[in-house]
Amino acid sequence: MGALMGAFIGEALGVGPHWYYDLEQLRRTYGNWIDDYTTPQPWRFHHGLKAGQNSQSGFILELMLRSLVERNGYDEADFCQRLDRDLFPLLDGQPHSGPGHYTSESIRHAWKRRVAEKRPWHDIGGAADTTEAMERTLAIAVRYAAEPARMSQAIANNTALTQSSETMLSVGVGFGCILARLVQGEPLDERISQQALQWLADDALAFEPVTTRKPAPDRPELPLRARRHIVRDALHFASDIAAMADDPDTRIEPAWKGSRLFGMPCAFYHQLPAAYYLAATFNDDFEQAVLHAINGGGQNQSRAMLVGALVGAQVGLDGIPKRFLRGLERACELQQLASDLAQHLAD
Repeated sequence: MGALMGAFIGEALGVGPHWYYDLEQLRRTYGNWIDDYTTPQPWRFHHGLKAGQNSQSGFILELMLRSLVERNGYDEADFCQRLDRDLFPLLDGQPHSGPGHYTSESIRHAWKRRVAEKRPWHDIGGAADTTEAMERTLAIAVRYAAEPARMSQAIANNTALTQSSETMLSVGVGFGCILARLVQGEPLDERISQQALQWLADDALAFEPVTTRKPAPDRPELPLRARRHIVRDALHFASDIAAMADDPDTRIEPAWKGSRLFGMPCAFYHQLPAAYYLAATFNDDFEQAVLHAINGGGQNQSRAMLVGALVGAQVGLDGIPKRFLRGLERACELQQLASDLAQHLAD
């Protein structure tokens, strides 16, 4: 439950201060340190939302969570139906539309192909290198944390719906593997990648290493698009970043400045290093982790959402400050969904 609620909280914290690349402007608007939910300014991306509300990434994560709970696992047809029924009618193909009053590039591209061009779902995915798919498939990683083959297959398939490049499938599965290990109780330290790499070596993932010529595992039940190569770096670099966070010679002070080192924009190669760094630095302090993510500016909403999931998985629901739960709109409803998913895991 901690990973899911952490993601919703991180996403909501980013509604007000989202996409300020000028940090002086961010400080002038919200003060020297943002420490709670905020309402967007009239001229900003999520204008119309209020402090504590989720925007579109949270909306889509909830769709995924409801599908996983109601179908007792990943059902691609059901999830696609929810997008067709519950999300796409609210969009018009323009950035400033839909839940949260902003729609990301990958979802706009999917809407165009699916609604305007009436293409089938297998012909929708685009080339965006951003983290939107990870922001919804993190729920799949939680659901199948102890089942790496099913987890990697489902994450790959779901990612491909909107972001179909081999790189994004590889990186998305890599993030899911790391989150799954945290859900299973491992700490985010320099050893975090070992079990995921062992899964790869044991053919336990629906992937094969890109560096080998060994045939893919004989799993005829898997869709062909799940038979992918994975770059080992997608699994390995979380350990490297965690080691950096633990080394006083490479530690970033204050930690929010990691956004300047790793980059403030939206692409995964900026977002994931910063998220892993903050989640390793503050592995037992949810509040500091998400607030440093937010105060780093730029694409801080995605950064905080990923950090919230990574640290929430480590501290659990009890480790999330109650004020963040009290301030999150519909927190009780979302918490019940997370609890329902956890019950499926117990079963």
